[in-house]
Amino acid sequence: MFKKFALSIAMVTVCIGIKYSYYVLQRVPQLPELDFDRWWGEGNNPNPNQEDKSIRPFKIVFNNTMIDDLKSRLKNRRPFTRPLEGKQSEYGINTIYLEEKILKYWTDQYNFTDRAEHLNMYPHFKTKIQGLDIHYIRMKPEANNSNKRVLPLLLVHGWPSSSKEFYKVIPMLTTPRSGYDFVFEVIAVDLPGFGFSEGTNKPGLSALQMGIILRNLMKRLGFSKYYIQAGDWGSQAATHLSTVFQDEVLGFHSNIPVSLRPISVIKYIIGSLFPSLIVEDKYRNRMYPITDYVTFLLKETGYFHLQTTKPDTIGAALADTPAGLAAYILEKIGVGSNWDQLHTPHGGLDEINIDDLLDTVTIMWANERITTSMRIYAESVIDWLDDFIVDNIPTFVPMAAINFRYEIIYQPDWILRDKFPNLVHSTIHDFGGHFAAIQTPKELVDDIFESVVAFIKFHERNRSTLSR
Repeated sequence: MFKKFALSIAMVTVCIGIKYSYYVLQRVPQLPELDFDRWWGEGNNPNPNQEDKSIRPFKIVFNNTMIDDLKSRLKNRRPFTRPLEGKQSEYGINTIYLEEKILKYWTDQYNFTDRAEHLNMYPHFKTKIQGLDIHYIRMKPEANNSNKRVLPLLLVHGWPSSSKEFYKVIPMLTTPRSGYDFVFEVIAVDLPGFGFSEGTNKPGLSALQMGIILRNLMKRLGFSKYYIQAGDWGSQAATHLSTVFQDEVLGFHSNIPVSLRPISVIKYIIGSLFPSLIVEDKYRNRMYPITDYVTFLLKETGYFHLQTTKPDTIGAALADTPAGLAAYILEKIGVGSNWDQLHTPHGGLDEINIDDLLDTVTIMWANERITTSMRIYAESVIDWLDDFIVDNIPTFVPMAAINFRYEIIYQPDWILRDKFPNLVHSTIHDFGGHFAAIQTPKELVDDIFESVVAFIKFHERNRSTLSR
């Protein structure tokens, strides 16, 4: 009798413990105190009334001094060590492919003048936000003869990209479509320290702080409410923006949708024991077995650890060598595009046009942005507390997720809803990778249009409910 009683008490205790643990994991913290005007420029924050709020047209130029120096460094570099016998791109970028396909093209065929003209095909601007010169593209729709609504859409890239990543999708987004009563006005921004945007000399510029800068940019441009599409670090910054300023974001579309709430991590770990509870069988290999995913992370995310801990060291190593910069950046783009092609000389790089690849490297080189761009990894982890707290706060902004085959992380919808309870649209593809705007622009844009329809319906339902 005593044993049965003791067993009953133990079972009740375990149940209470599980329920309490679940409550703790689900508990939503308070938003930390944040300075929405924190100064990132040189010196101290001036009088706000004296802050430069001008918006200046900007033109991209690759000057001859930079071009001649770049070509000289490429021609006078040391020879590469050849790949091991039987290895292609498994140990990193294939140096034969790098030399014969990438660097030879960059030196002899990449037309810097034509590419600068190509980059200037959209209107470029700069403005000071919190002390930093922020560069962005603002492209309004083509002639709108059908009186479609014009919706503001903020596009945000990640590492090692810039607003250049969106050149293929901008004309698709700003062209009216049959069957849709809206079209987009696009604002494609360079994150601070990326592309043509100024970096900071002050510590603490994490993804959360970049999200605040993006919000203040949109406010400067006159947008009190808008939609967002983002990937990679841009998606993390946009997630924070959508969490802190929930009344300002009409809808958030991400091609790397992820919930970093502790409850989501616990669900993932439990799923390693019982995968069928977490994910559909046809997508199981994107998450499990967990040992395969951990092995993949160990093989392919060494750069992440390096850039999180010692970004200035690797920055110094790459800042003086365009060949090394190209090798480092392009190897990661290849893996992110299709890691199943590491047995080939190109390692996934043939998935993307070579001019697009070299635009990314040239912009990084010309603006000396390798170190400032990598610091987002360190600042978002070392100065982690506020970012972690905001990560653990759900955002009720309507959200849309698109998952391409070779994205570096996959979470099913019911895990994503830990962070995004109003996930209203979800798409899964068996192709494509991390750099969707360059690699699969049509599929990305199609999904953005479909998602915004879902966002609009969500708001209409909410208004209807509130009016009752």
